[in-house]
Parts: sequence; structure tokens; C-alpha cells
Amino acid sequence: MFIHGYEAVGRGALNAGCTHFFGYPITPQNEITEFFARELPQRGGRFVQTESELSSAAMVFGASLGGVRVMTSTASPGWGLMQEILSHISMCELPCVVVNVQRGGPGQGTTRHAQTDYLSATRGGGQGGYKSIVLAPSSVQECHDLLQLAFYLADKYRILVVVLADGILIQIAEQVDVKRIDFDPLPPKDWAFKGMGKKGGRFDYIHSTRGIMPPVYRDIIVQMHEKYGRIAEAEVRFKTYQADDAELLLVAYGYVARCCEEAVNIARSKGLKVGMIQPVTLWPFPYEIMAQKASSGCRFLVVEDSMGQLLEDVRLGVEGKSPIAFLGLSSRHVAGELGMIFPETILEEVKRLI
Repeated sequence: MFIHGYEAVGRGALNAGCTHFFGYPITPQNEITEFFARELPQRGGRFVQTESELSSAAMVFGASLGGVRVMTSTASPGWGLMQEILSHISMCELPCVVVNVQRGGPGQGTTRHAQTDYLSATRGGGQGGYKSIVLAPSSVQECHDLLQLAFYLADKYRILVVVLADGILIQIAEQVDVKRIDFDPLPPKDWAFKGMGKKGGRFDYIHSTRGIMPPVYRDIIVQMHEKYGRIAEAEVRFKTYQADDAELLLVAYGYVARCCEEAVNIARSKGLKVGMIQPVTLWPFPYEIMAQKASSGCRFLVVEDSMGQLLEDVRLGVEGKSPIAFLGLSSRHVAGELGMIFPETILEEVKRLI
């Protein structure tokens, strides 16, 4: 099908078996909400346009307690409003999916494209030091496929999964194979609320304050972070492009990764040994490949539509073993009202560095 990123998000979720969506309109992701408003009711699912992003997150909380596959989508200001509830969801270890289509901030910011929610997504935006798996699509096909992966990982680990997109990626259209992806079988959700039924039965509860009294608090936090350790070992995902003999590696995600790939193609045509690493999981982050390439003598250019947030993780991975340059909103080549980072902009910085 030839579809936009927002429809790819919706069709990927439907292929994953998503039956519930609660959301509030906000630019630039309104079309995702419209898709579910149109498609879910006629498929036997449930759609509610809520009165606020906080309510959206609370309804996701309730539906996830029932064991259904549920999601919401929002943009940056709404993402900020959801954080308290998302922290409670994480404390209860409930599986659900949130799509955050980034726009420029802080505060109400602007409706222009941006990549300024990286740190709040990868560091646990709410209180308490929890973690969320964060997936970053860079094509319309990946919008579709990573939504399916998101629901699978959410159920596999009983965890909140964030799909971090951007306004450009959601609004472009490409050819997409909308096939359903088969994953390994998952255990039954024997923890979920089933209800007491007409004849009564057990009273279901998952207490969001289960960890207040010691020593239970420490046990729960240790248990959660042991799970995060397992995820960090098993679920790191990234892609490389022309990286084997590269002397300079571009690091980018989202729409910027697409621009970097084209910049690599142009650079290679000019005989420049340039490649790219694209993190697909922003958490867990692919630190190991960064360390390996740094140890082999590669230099790095981090390219992102912000003042430098992905940059922090690349620095952690490289561990000071190799020079790291940065191209972002503050760079002299990124000019104009839109401030979009084009392949030609990246190529100019590549030539300057080499």
C-alpha cells in the first residue's frame, strides 16, 4: 500500500491486535487519532477521544490492567502531561504502547518537526527512575513494523514501550508491505483483571502503591531493574550502513537517519569513507557497537534535530576513545525558518571534518 506514516502506525497496531485506543488531538499526530476513530469501532474495538492527555494515559492504565492490547498517541506537550500516569503504569509493570510524535519545545513550543524528547523518553520521563523500551522508526515501513514489535515487547516484559517518531516521518508517504509479523508465543496474562463475574470470585488488584512500605519497596525496585538488565542484554537493535570500512560514522535516528543515508551515498560517490549507525532501540542503546568502532579508530558525527540529546548516549558509548562532532540546531549550516537538516547540509559538515 502507498500510505502515510500515521496510517502505517495504525495498521501496524491493528496487525498487532490492538483493540483499545484512547487519545486527545494534538498536532502533528492528529491523523493517528482519526485513523483509530474510524477503524477501531467497525472492527469491534474501543476508541475514546478523551478530554485531555492525562485522561488518555489514565484510560490506557485501566485497559492495560484488563490485559488488552492498548495504546495512545500524542505529541511533545501531551507527552509531558502523561508522565505521572506513565510512571504509575511502570510501577505496576503493565504492558502498553505510547507513540510520541515529537515537535519543537520546550513548553507549548511550536508545531515544527523536532527531536527534542529523546532524553525524557529514554530516561523515564516521570518520577521514580523507571525505564521504558524506546523504538525509533526512520521510514513509513518501520512505523508499521515497529508498532507490531512494540506490542510484542510490551507483553513479553510487561513494560511500557514508547515509539518515538517525528512530524516529518508521520506525514510522508511511501510504499509499505502491511503484512502481519509472527513473533514467539507469549505466556498467558494470568496477572490481568478478569472480573468477579455474576457468581463472584476472586477480587483482582494490582496496587500502584505496593512498594511504599519497607522492605517491599526495595524488593520491587530491585526486581524491576533486574528486568531492565535482561532487556538491555537481549533487545538492543540497530542498523549499520556502509560502516565496515568507514573512517567517519554518522549517528542518527528518525527522519534525520534518512537524510544521513543519502549523505553517505553522495560522500561515497566522491570517494569519502563515510558510514552510518542508526539506533533502532534508543533504550536499550547500542553502546557496544559505538565502543567497537571507536576502538578501531572511527570518528563520529552525531546528527539530530535538537541541541544535542542523542549526543549524550554516543559519548557514553565512545567513552572518550574517539572524537565526536555534532550537527544540530545550533550548527551554522542549519539555517532558515524550518531548520530541517538536509543531506546536503550533512555532506558539507562531513567534508569539513574529513
